[in-house]
Amino acid sequence: MVIAKNKELISGAIKRLEAIAPKEEIKITHVCGTHEMTASRFGIRSIIPSTIGIIPGPGCPVCVCPSYEIDYALKLAEQGKIITTFGDMLKVPATKKSLSDAKRDGNDIRIVYSPQDAVKIAEKNPNKEVVFLAVGFETTAPMTGAALLDNPPNNFSLLSAHRLTVPAMELLLKSERKKTKGFICPGHVSVIIGLESYQPFSDKYKMPCVITGFEAIDMVIGLIQILKMIRNDKPAVVNEYSRVVKPKGNIKAQEIMNEAFDIVDANWRGIGLVENSGLAITKDLEHYDAFMKFDIELEKSVDIHPGCKCHEVMLGNMLPPECKLFLKKCSPDKPIGPCMVSHEGTCSIFARYGSSHFQKIEEK
Repeated sequence: MVIAKNKELISGAIKRLEAIAPKEEIKITHVCGTHEMTASRFGIRSIIPSTIGIIPGPGCPVCVCPSYEIDYALKLAEQGKIITTFGDMLKVPATKKSLSDAKRDGNDIRIVYSPQDAVKIAEKNPNKEVVFLAVGFETTAPMTGAALLDNPPNNFSLLSAHRLTVPAMELLLKSERKKTKGFICPGHVSVIIGLESYQPFSDKYKMPCVITGFEAIDMVIGLIQILKMIRNDKPAVVNEYSRVVKPKGNIKAQEIMNEAFDIVDANWRGIGLVENSGLAITKDLEHYDAFMKFDIELEKSVDIHPGCKCHEVMLGNMLPPECKLFLKKCSPDKPIGPCMVSHEGTCSIFARYGSSHFQKIEEK
């Protein structure tokens, strides 16, 4: 059942969607945890035509953070350093344990709400090394970059686990078993990067792209726009979130990221190396780079534990209920995989909002 601020508006949009729905099954992919929350919370899958599959991609930055980066933070914590990070990171399983486990063991692990909070902790503890494990897509990277560029104290350093969204979208086109026919582009990320970054999808891959907001009506309108482009064979990048997203994005935020970070190839948890998808601290600021500052040796890290299918969920190859561990051995209270931890993780969202109605992704 859909709960909406304007039921008549939603009902009218659903009728428009039904009028142009394809007879054959198609797959439309989003890459945003908040969009999945919208789809699940409002029961959108249960009221749209059954031939339209809404498939989540790797839209949770916590979920794609490889164990290696968490293992590194854990080693630093064992050496007596103060580790700071966002709350969603604490319970993410790494190779042997989580940051929450390390905190319970007596290590100094602290939740912060911004990198600037971590800088303040470093200022108040000049005799301690303070490390910020930075996760997030383009939405949070400018805040991290700003902290680096604001001359933080020398006892502050950073583990950059930032990732970029568009390279992951391109990866999906190469790795999905059942190919997507269009993208619902992430609203928050698009506020920063604007429209131009998505243009290759319509130009090169002939893939419709619609940037939408996070109300139920936003997603339904996005689906309508994608189906119209498919029907007319006119792929384009459409901005249905123009109340927030500007064509060029946030220029200042882009400048901060460009000054603080270099774009590098980066590993995504369970997915592997994705070209030009990570942000590494620039050489000019490498004295704040915890990977460079500290000499840490790690054993081989393990991203995906036995039975876990988080990587398949993030690649759009299955939905959480198709995993044998879902809500059996793996639950929000006892997560085995990262997708069950974060409030933006697909498994966590399905667990919270129910999953009795979903479209199974068939391998074709």
